[in-house]
Amino acid sequence: MNFFRNTFGVLAGLVVAALIITLGIKIDSSWVTYKQFAPFDHWETLLRSVQKKDSFFVALLFFGGLGVTFGGVVTAMIVKYAKVAYAILIGFIMLFIAMLDIIIYPYHPVFYKISIFLIFFPFSWIGGKITEIIYKRREKRKKQLLAKNKKPQA
Repeated sequence: MNFFRNTFGVLAGLVVAALIITLGIKIDSSWVTYKQFAPFDHWETLLRSVQKKDSFFVALLFFGGLGVTFGGVVTAMIVKYAKVAYAILIGFIMLFIAMLDIIIYPYHPVFYKISIFLIFFPFSWIGGKITEIIYKRREKRKKQLLAKNKKPQA
């Protein structure tokens, strides 16, 4: 049962990351060269049209980091054990996709190629840590409430 839960958690985290990246790309209407909601079907055309616009790639890095952070949070909330590890898995998968993107399409600037390594892992780790901190605080509060209720009242 944990296998299905973990798989669902990873897929949900990837969907959240892709959704945030999609919404981030739509922030500037001059970048949108497609009619569908998601740009991924027309990715080469989009990259060719924004090839000289560094602001697009900065936004892509920012929303990629934001996406893997929230994707890591969603994944860590769903999986039962090794929350940070599964959140980092989201960063690894997104890094792998970004590297494939760079290999397949030659339209990326050099700063983007370097920065993806500095964005995806740390931000997915932060997402996992956020969830871990929330769960630890929740457990601490539960223990405090139990201890308070067990004390004899005068």
